[in-house]
Amino acid sequence: MKLFRSLTLTFAMYSRIPMPRVEWDEKSMEWVFACFPLVGCIIGLALWLWLRLALWLRLGSLLTGAGAVALQAALTGGIHLDGLCDTCDAMGSHQSRERKLEIMKDSHIGAFGVMGCVLYLIALFAAWSELQPTQTNLILAALVPVLSRSWTSLAAVTRKNARSSGLLATFTNAANKTWNRIIALLWLAVGTAALCLIDAVGKWMALASVLVYLLCWRKTEREFGGLTGDLAGWQLSLLELAMVLAAAVAGKGAFPCA
Repeated sequence: MKLFRSLTLTFAMYSRIPMPRVEWDEKSMEWVFACFPLVGCIIGLALWLWLRLALWLRLGSLLTGAGAVALQAALTGGIHLDGLCDTCDAMGSHQSRERKLEIMKDSHIGAFGVMGCVLYLIALFAAWSELQPTQTNLILAALVPVLSRSWTSLAAVTRKNARSSGLLATFTNAANKTWNRIIALLWLAVGTAALCLIDAVGKWMALASVLVYLLCWRKTEREFGGLTGDLAGWQLSLLELAMVLAAAVAGKGAFPCA
């Protein structure tokens, strides 16, 4: 029962998929991070269906790429893009750690947030547009939202919170961290193994995810002293961009894929 409530709360919070109403209590939040990659599974399935349809209809790369970006934003409600914008505003301010955390809590978006979001969407659109529409790449692309959420789940239950309040702190305080950590690692192991076994391009995608995760970890620790919900959204967005970009570039033979 607790798992079902956590699953329902996870989809209600991190997607626009209609869900029955559940109470926001500690029991409902206990397994949120274990369930989070399941949201990625649904988004990945939707992406696969869209790319499969685009291939069948022989749509051009620009329309296909635009559809992939729009589909992800529609299914998530832009919650992770909101974190990206807030983080760009905070990082662009060059203020103290405390001031940066205050800027991220501000509901208004600043110039750095707008510029960061626009540049990110352009880069993501370009990466999706450059992805070769092969059957193998369709499967690899479907794994991107799963792996990005697996990394984010692991970060949430292993890294310290930058502040004692906020949505992420509320969820992590209620979570069974030991089992959520184990399940997140299992999601990562299965997702990474699938990428590497399906095609050689997947190995570059997996490598890109590891490098971006480590770079984000270093930057958040140095500038913010830990993780917040906004920083988690920023990290997830960069992970997805890195993996799609790696797939697009490696698929064109830029990297050795033997």
